[in-house]
Amino acid sequence: MEQEREQFASRLGFILMTAGCAIGLGNVWRFPYITGAYGGGLFVFLYLFFLAVLGFPVMMMELAAGRAARRTLPGTLRQLSAPRGRRFWPVPGYVFFAGNFLLLMYYTVISGWLLAYAFQMLLGNRNWLTAAFFVSFTEKAAGQTVYTLVMIFLTALLCAGGLRKTVEKSIKVMMGGLFLLLAVLTVRALCLPGAGEGVAFFLRPSFQGFAGGHILETVHAAMAQAFFTLSLGVGSIMVCGSYFTRERSLPGEGVWIVLCDTLVALCSGLIIFPACRAFGVSPDAGPSLIFITLPRVFQDMPGGTLWGTLFFVFLTVAAFSTLVAVFENLAAFGMDELKWSRGRSCCIFGIALAFLSLPCILGFNAWKGFQPLGKGTNILDLEDFIVSDNLLPLGALFLTVFCMSRGGWGAEKFYGELNAGEGLKFPLCMRFYMKWVLPVIIFAVWAAGMYKRFF
Repeated sequence: MEQEREQFASRLGFILMTAGCAIGLGNVWRFPYITGAYGGGLFVFLYLFFLAVLGFPVMMMELAAGRAARRTLPGTLRQLSAPRGRRFWPVPGYVFFAGNFLLLMYYTVISGWLLAYAFQMLLGNRNWLTAAFFVSFTEKAAGQTVYTLVMIFLTALLCAGGLRKTVEKSIKVMMGGLFLLLAVLTVRALCLPGAGEGVAFFLRPSFQGFAGGHILETVHAAMAQAFFTLSLGVGSIMVCGSYFTRERSLPGEGVWIVLCDTLVALCSGLIIFPACRAFGVSPDAGPSLIFITLPRVFQDMPGGTLWGTLFFVFLTVAAFSTLVAVFENLAAFGMDELKWSRGRSCCIFGIALAFLSLPCILGFNAWKGFQPLGKGTNILDLEDFIVSDNLLPLGALFLTVFCMSRGGWGAEKFYGELNAGEGLKFPLCMRFYMKWVLPVIIFAVWAAGMYKRFF
C-alpha cells in the first residue's frame, strides 16, 4: 500500500520546485567563473553536451525512484531494493543523504553573504563595493553569523508551513521573481558598450585551451559542472519526485527542469561577461568574481547602486530557492524516518544547522590557520570538496547501479515508473547506455577530479 504523502498542487509547482533545487549558486556563481577560467565558448559547449548525456539520465533515476517509493533517499533504497539487498543498499544511502546537511552547512553561509550585499546595496552603502570589504567582512564572525541565521530561520519557517501552503507557493513567487530579474539584468548587460565582445567570449568556441595542452582538464571541468549544477547524487532531486503525481511521465518534466536550469546559467553568463568586458574586469577571476571583482563594475556603472542591488537580490533569491528545496529534504527525512511532525523536524534541523554552519564562518577568522587542503584553503573548501568532488559523483554512481541492477531496483521497474503517465517517454534503446556506459563516465569524472586534486 502506497504511503500517504503530500503532493504538489500543480505540475508547475513540481517543475519550479525541482528547478529551484537545481538553480542556485552553481548557476549564477560557479558557472560564470569556471567558464571564464576555461576559455569561454568551448567550455559552454562541452557543459551543455555533458548536461544532456550525464546529468539528465541521473536526474531521471532520482525522480523515478523518489516517486515510486514516496520517501527520501535512505527509505527509497530500503523500500525498492530486492529482498536480499535490503540490508546493504540503505547503509551507503545514509552517507550520501548526509551530503544535504553538509551542503547546507556552507551554502547557508554563502547565502548570508549575498543577503548582506543585497541589504547594504539597498541602503545605498557603496563602501560594500570595495575589494577590501569582503575580506574585512569575512574576518568578523558576528556579522556573518547574523545573516546566516536569518537565512536559516526563513528557510525553516517556510518549510514548516507545509508543502502546498508555503513551500510550493513561495517557490513559485521566488522563481517568478528570479526570471524577471534575470531578464532585466540580461537586457541591461547587453546594452553596455563593448558587450558584444563579452558575448563572443562566452558563446564562441575557442580551441586555445586545447592547444595549450589543457584538454583533459577542460573536459573534466565541463563534466563536473554539468553534474554539480543539478545537485545530483544526495537525494535532493529525489524528494521532489516523491511529491509528484503519476499522471505525467517524468522525461517530459525533466526536459523542462533542465531547460530552466540551463536558461539561468546561460543568462548569468550573458550578464557577467558583457559587464566584465565593458569595464575591463578579468572574467577568469575565480571564486572571488562575484564578491570582489564584479563589485568594481557597479562602482563604475551609471546607476550602479540600483543595478548592484538588483544583481545581489537576484543572487540571493537563486540561493534561497535552493536552500528551501534542499532543507525540505531534511524535513521529509525527519517525518519519514524519525516519525516527527513537520514543525518539529524543521525546528530540530534548523537549530542543528545553525550550530553546524559555525565552522565554515570561523574558517575565515578564528580558525583560518586550519588549511585542510593546502595553503590558502579553509573549512568551506573542505566541505565543498567532500560534497562536490566526492558525495555528488559517488552518490550518482551508487544510484545508477541501484536502479539498473537486479540486486537493486531493476531496469524493468525503473523504466516502468519513469514512463508511467502521459507525456514524453524515455527510449528503451538507452538501457545499455544507462546500465554500462553511464557508470563508467561518472566514475571517470570522479577519478579525474581526484587525480587533478592530489597529483
